Amino acid sequence: MLLLSGSIGAGKTHFCRAFLRALLGEETDVPSPTFTLVQTYETPSVDIWHADLYRLGHPDDVIELGLEAAFNDSICLVEWPDRLGDLTPLDAIHILITSVGEGRRVQITGPQNCTLLQALRQDWIDK
Repeated sequence: MLLLSGSIGAGKTHFCRAFLRALLGEETDVPSPTFTLVQTYETPSVDIWHADLYRLGHPDDVIELGLEAAFNDSICLVEWPDRLGDLTPLDAIHILITSVGEGRRVQITGPQNCTLLQALRQDWIDK
């Protein structure tokens, strides 16, 4: 689970598009889930959920979307994760995107024993 935070226009959806196209192919159509709230993508091995929770009013709305169930067996990319409240998984990777001048700063945090987090740090930080 990747939880993406940042102000409007910071690049959360852009990050998700790049992530999805890296997994599914450059030609993959990746619309913003701002109005649909959730977009799902199927692969032979796992489903991927891309959610934008900006318009949710209460964490219980997450359950109605089926997103809480997807946390257990799908890759989930969640924009505006503060809307999850107590439903936020403890093992999630948090990605904070902030604008810095003409660019972006990305801060990644999560469980220390997380293999994906270690790979991201090695790919992005150690270079």
